[in-house]
Amino acid sequence: MVSRPDYRPSADRDWASPDVFDRGLHQYMLRVYNHMAGGLVVTGVTAALAAASGLYAAIAGTPLMWLIVFAPLAIALFLGFAFARVSLGTARAAFWAYAILIGLSLAGIFIVYTDTSIARVFFITAATFLGMSLWGYTTGSDLTQFGSLLMMGLIGVVLAGLINLLLGSQGLQFALSIISVIVFTGLTAWDTQRIKQIYLDMPSSSEAGKAAIFGALSLYLDFINIFLSLLQIFGDRREK
Repeated sequence: MVSRPDYRPSADRDWASPDVFDRGLHQYMLRVYNHMAGGLVVTGVTAALAAASGLYAAIAGTPLMWLIVFAPLAIALFLGFAFARVSLGTARAAFWAYAILIGLSLAGIFIVYTDTSIARVFFITAATFLGMSLWGYTTGSDLTQFGSLLMMGLIGVVLAGLINLLLGSQGLQFALSIISVIVFTGLTAWDTQRIKQIYLDMPSSSEAGKAAIFGALSLYLDFINIFLSLLQIFGDRREK
């Protein structure tokens, strides 16, 4: 049962009562969602501007595009391995840089799909994400048992996607999009519960700032992947 973490003070913690703990948890989760929403806004604005200005068309197919595609992975690895050492400011800067780079890499969707279908899929994604995240936050069920299964599904989707780069099968891509929606929808609930649990396990609330950024990055990636998968299923392509 992790729907409401037990209040378990320790010598290292600077919260002194259950009320202080609950307020801290509320503020922590609010920071997570605010950073995540801000990251989505930055990504969306960057993608739209890059497509409208011709910047994406100028860099697409050049070596610079590979840098833009793989740089976010380097940033994610950096944050993952250097959590204990990086400052809050560095973590925040890395998060915004990540959102900008993802926006540049996704600018092509504004060229391939109609604006109306992009907006429609975005709102479908938002409703799906909010519902699953709310469930993950409030459920009394322990979702840890599903974590390994979801991660196995994620690995399978990635591997199958790499194989399909060689095969170019539209049928396989459609199936992968459906599976991706299922996997990342489940990960949304699992990540939300995990992020909440991290707050309970922190030795001090002074780490909450950095932890909120890492949590925001996890939920941001869940949202982006659900959106892209649904766009491949329901998106209307522009007429050539």
